[in-house]
Amino acid sequence: MSLNWKYQESFADRHIGPDEKELQGMLKTMGVGSLDELIDQTVPPAIRSKEPLWVAGGWSETEALSALESIAAKNQLFRSFIGMGYSDTQTPLVILRNILQNPGWYTQYTPYQAEIAQGRLEALLNFQTMIMDLTGLEVANASLLDEGTAAAEAMALAVAQYKGEGKGAFFVSETCHPQTLDVVRTRAQPLGVEIVVGDHRTVDLSAKKYVGGLVQYPATDGVVHDYRAFGEKLHAVGGLFIVATDLLALTLLTPPGEFGADVAVGSAQRFGVPMGYGGPHAAFFATKNAFTRIMPGRIIGVSEDAQGQRALRMALQTREQHIRREKATSNICTAQVLLAIMAGMYAVYHGPRGLKAIAERVHGLTVLLSRGLTKLGFTATHEHVFDTLRVDATPPQVRAILSAAEANRMNFRRIDERTIGLSLDEVTRASDVESILSVFAGGKALGFSMDELGQGIDSPLPASLRRTSAYLTHPVFNSYHSETEMLRYIRRLESRDLSLTHSMIPLGSCTMKLNATAEMVPVTWPQFGKLHPFAPSSQASGYRLLFEQLEGMLAAVTGFAGVSLQPNAGSQGELAGLLVVRAWQQHRGQGHRDVCLIPSSAHGTNPASAVMAGYKVVVVKCDESGNIDVADLRAKADEHKNNLAALMVTYPSTHGVFEEDIKEICAVVHERGGQVYMDGANLNAQVGLTKPAEIGADVCHINLHKTFCIPHGGGGPGMGPICVASHLTRFLPGHPVIATGGNDGIGAISAAPWGSASILVISWMYIAMMGGDGLTRATKTAILNANYIAERLQPHYPVLYRGKRGRVAHECIVDLRPLKKTTGVEVEDVAKRLMDYGFHAPTVSFPVSGTLMIEPTESESKAELDRLCDALIAIREEIREIEDGRMPRDNNVLKNAPHTARVITAPEWNRPYSREKAAFPAPWVKEHKFWPAVGRLNNVLGDRKLVCSCPPIEDYLPPEPSKAA
Repeated sequence: MSLNWKYQESFADRHIGPDEKELQGMLKTMGVGSLDELIDQTVPPAIRSKEPLWVAGGWSETEALSALESIAAKNQLFRSFIGMGYSDTQTPLVILRNILQNPGWYTQYTPYQAEIAQGRLEALLNFQTMIMDLTGLEVANASLLDEGTAAAEAMALAVAQYKGEGKGAFFVSETCHPQTLDVVRTRAQPLGVEIVVGDHRTVDLSAKKYVGGLVQYPATDGVVHDYRAFGEKLHAVGGLFIVATDLLALTLLTPPGEFGADVAVGSAQRFGVPMGYGGPHAAFFATKNAFTRIMPGRIIGVSEDAQGQRALRMALQTREQHIRREKATSNICTAQVLLAIMAGMYAVYHGPRGLKAIAERVHGLTVLLSRGLTKLGFTATHEHVFDTLRVDATPPQVRAILSAAEANRMNFRRIDERTIGLSLDEVTRASDVESILSVFAGGKALGFSMDELGQGIDSPLPASLRRTSAYLTHPVFNSYHSETEMLRYIRRLESRDLSLTHSMIPLGSCTMKLNATAEMVPVTWPQFGKLHPFAPSSQASGYRLLFEQLEGMLAAVTGFAGVSLQPNAGSQGELAGLLVVRAWQQHRGQGHRDVCLIPSSAHGTNPASAVMAGYKVVVVKCDESGNIDVADLRAKADEHKNNLAALMVTYPSTHGVFEEDIKEICAVVHERGGQVYMDGANLNAQVGLTKPAEIGADVCHINLHKTFCIPHGGGGPGMGPICVASHLTRFLPGHPVIATGGNDGIGAISAAPWGSASILVISWMYIAMMGGDGLTRATKTAILNANYIAERLQPHYPVLYRGKRGRVAHECIVDLRPLKKTTGVEVEDVAKRLMDYGFHAPTVSFPVSGTLMIEPTESESKAELDRLCDALIAIREEIREIEDGRMPRDNNVLKNAPHTARVITAPEWNRPYSREKAAFPAPWVKEHKFWPAVGRLNNVLGDRKLVCSCPPIEDYLPPEPSKAA
């Protein structure tokens, strides 16, 4: 036999679902001769790229991992004592292995379908409870993107609740972290809010109309101020008192809620989440009940299911941007769910005693270090500290100490030419303190031991600043401290959640594709995870090379000249792109342009982001085919031509079609002085076939958590870098600590210079393994899979929109509205019934109410596509039973779905269909059944009686037997 010694395994074959045989069968079903013929029928010729996409890569998994190892090796891991909101931490291995490295946790979707997301919802409820307990406030959300963003959202909340005239001014203490101040400034400027920076002890709050004030607790240089007097003065002038704080410190310090704070924000990073050169990290936001309905982000609340059983859900969903649009209080549409879950589980694992012990050790070592520095003749500026010291020295001493620290592979913070900052953390030990002191001693013998130094050590914090209230008293934080119990708890929650490990998640515009193991493994390499974001650039050469290569890849895919990797969510990418356009308009003397055109079909974050960027939203109509109404666009553009700033457009459209007139649409805007912002949510249908720059866009953001395989993690992390044309590159976002961005860059969008840097390795791996040919093939297959589903479902459910030649793009919308008239069946009923078949529902009622938007992605095989189609077709037959009068309109398998094990095994069964039909409606369900944890949620009850922390233990008792059926 002949041997194929040139064979090389193809990652693209692993990533893409249908093999060649399946592909041919699908094409035959659609009556198409080839995949290229289908693409020709789908993508307008006018926008097709003339040349194939060239991106270096096409490597095997082994080759790509080897190349990335070489890049990672260029990063140098020094012990960082920099602080500034980032601390080294120890991720408990039971959490590392069973959550961060577990696709059962990182491939889940946002928990809109609560019945199959109870495990994740409980983990997030734990996080909220932890935040509320530690901050001493009444309500918390389920995380935000980073500390800077959370502070900016708090500023926006203060503006929203202000009852006076105008936007007012907002005070920021000069002892806040510099990156937080910069993000707040960036967000305030387009809103017309004046930022005043100063000393909270001396500021005259009567001089301006202050809507609020922000302080850091402990301050960036370590001092623990008593802010009570400042808070009282702020309240006296009608402002909100906002405290950026540290969760570990709050186990020892008086919580903000107990000294009058209205809002507390911060980062949960040091609760077991690696620094990762800046992210991803879960921020927290806690406030008073009075501000619940204008608080940004998501809230997990407690309700009941149809059987009266306790059940969790996302509460107050009318706050979501796709409903409120330009009236939304924030453009935040995602969070840091996976990282919030890790932080919450860290608290569950350690419990209140464990957290306090860690905090006391960190605090004790800090006091020990302060004592040692005093013995060496140095002065720590502040006595009242938790984990950070500000050390005075002469300029020559500062230079010598920093140089010696670097020589000993340590990073200290240079606050100014006469001051050094030192921050300790969970992994600091007495040997580290000794090493720091040796640097300050100039290499000379210390003359004392750590044991001698630590004799009689006590906290210097006054009684007024020490915490006396209890926290984390709920049983969940006091029950799982052995690894055995913790492992079982994590697995128990995981079993209540449907993820990509069970079945496809066919959500339109959400692109729930394969997150390959080879892409995920490097995220937890220490060379990427343990680097402080403000470490000297010389220690981050590997990251810099990774950024440079990834920026080049994304530029090649989009056709643009410049890239910023800083935005750490799609919503932040939208805001960054619009602010770049705004800066460009101002630079050319057109700062008065403030109108943003947005199609009626747009994602809700688009108008929310436009308002945040200081624009007035003008809505453009769509025609009956779902396309932008070009005549209406032209009329609106003419009407506002003197003030037109931008058009925001999604392509292919949110209706799932390639609009034929897209180049004309872009030209209309350009001719009237505007710029075209392309929402990159649907880039999965463009890669390798066309490019935003070639279509006519000036800027786009890319959802790396969609097209480029960063997993959703149950609602985050995400990354939303922006790509811009050459004339906009000089305005790309900068950063106050590490130089990045354009020469005239807008302020920081995210707290870290490159956003959630550690997860950029996922997209780098994906592109490197796919190469240009593989990426193009993936796009073609995504379009194939969507059209195959549309073809199979068309006889049963009308496909609402199609392109000029009868094809959909990478997603399709099926119309269920006629069924409501004939049977009373709502789209929600179909979504819940799909759970009984083992599927997560497609996108419900967006962008058209009463429809399902289905996006299969390229990763799903024909067998899985057929399984979904068979389920939907079977459900259509169940609906027909209602149409024919064989089943009542109000008591049938759809109205009662989903069916839980509790319901199916109840002693009594009085429904007009069998238990088998309820629970096992398809052959594959009999082979492997995923049981919804609870029955259909009572959403009205949950909103009317909002509970967003862990209920008393009595509430966990099962309902009375009479309620179980």
